[in-house]
Amino acid sequence: MPPQSLSRILTDWLILLLISAAFVAGLEIFHLPAALLLGPMIAAIILAAAGRAAPVPKQATFIAQGVIGCLMAKAIPLDLLVEIGRAWPIFLSGVVSVIAVSVGFGWLLARMQVLPGSTAIWGSVPGAASAMTIMSESFGADMRLVAIMQYMRVLCVALAAALVSRMFIGETGAAQSVIWFPPIDWAPLGQTALLIAVSAVIVNLANIPAGMMLVPMALGALLQDLGLMQIELPPWLLAASYAVVGWGIGGRFTRTILVYALKALPRVVAAILALIVICGGFAYVLVHVAGVDPLTAYLATSPGGADTVAIISASSDVDVSFVMAMQLARFLFILVTGPALARLVVKWSGLDRPAGPA
Repeated sequence: MPPQSLSRILTDWLILLLISAAFVAGLEIFHLPAALLLGPMIAAIILAAAGRAAPVPKQATFIAQGVIGCLMAKAIPLDLLVEIGRAWPIFLSGVVSVIAVSVGFGWLLARMQVLPGSTAIWGSVPGAASAMTIMSESFGADMRLVAIMQYMRVLCVALAAALVSRMFIGETGAAQSVIWFPPIDWAPLGQTALLIAVSAVIVNLANIPAGMMLVPMALGALLQDLGLMQIELPPWLLAASYAVVGWGIGGRFTRTILVYALKALPRVVAAILALIVICGGFAYVLVHVAGVDPLTAYLATSPGGADTVAIISASSDVDVSFVMAMQLARFLFILVTGPALARLVVKWSGLDRPAGPA
C-alpha cells in the first residue's frame, strides 16, 4: 500500500474516532438510547458523505455481531420463557397485534413509495433495533434506511415511555454510572470467545443469513440455560462492538441516500408516532381485559427499544418480568417469522423492487 494511502486511512480513522467520541458524549449527556451505536454511526455517515469513509475490516464486523448475539443470549433466561408459557394467550395476542400494526405501517410506507418494499417492512418491525438492522441486509433490504427507521423509532419510543412513566410515578431515577473496566472473570470470557469462534465456523460452513448474530444467540441461550457456560461481556467490549457495527452501517451512506432518507423522514416519523398511539390502545385493552396495571401494560406493548424499556421498568413500580417477557416474546416471534413475513408482504402487495438508492 502506498505511504500516502496508508497515511490517509490512518487520518480518516483518527477523525472518525474523535467525531464518534464527541457524538457519544453528547448523546449520553441527554441519556439518549443506543448512544454507543448511534454516535459512531452518525460520525461514519458524516465522513462517508464527505468521501472519507474509513474501511471497517470484515473480521471486526463479524466479531462485533457475535458479541451482540451473545448479549441477546444473555437476555433470554429460562424464567422469562416460563413466564411466556404460563400466560401464552395474553402474550400471543399482544405480540401479534403490535407486529401486525407495525407491518401494516411498513406496507403503507411502501405503497406510498416513501420507501422500497422490503426496506419498509424490516424498518417497521419492532424488535432489537441492532438485530433487525443486521438481519435486513441478508434479506434484500437497504440496511442504511432500515437503520434510520429502527433507531428513529427507538428514540421516539424511549421518549414516549419515559414521559408516560413520569406521568404515573414521577422521575424514573438517575442514570447509573458505568464501570468500563471492571475485574474480568477470565473463564467465562474465554467461553464467550470460544462460542463466537465456533459460531463463525458454523456460519461459514452453513452460510446462514445474519448468522454471526443468530448462531451465538441461539447456542449461547441454550448453553447458558443448561448451565454449561456463563456469558461474560465486559462493558468495554460491548462499547467497541456497538461502535464497529455503527461504523459499518454509517460507512455505507452516500449523499444520494442521505437526501433520500431526509425526504422520507417526516412521513416515517408520522408513522412511528401513529404506531406508538395505537400500541397505547393495545395497552388500554390489556388493562381492562387482563387486569394488568396501566404502566406495566404500556411498557410491555411499547413497539421497540427493549433495552430502554428495561431500564425504565427496572426503576419503576411495574411488573418487570411481564414487561420483559412481552418484549422478548415479540423479538423471538420476529426472529423466527421476520424473513418469511417480509417476503410474503412484499410479494402479496407487489412491492418487490430494488432496495433503494445507491
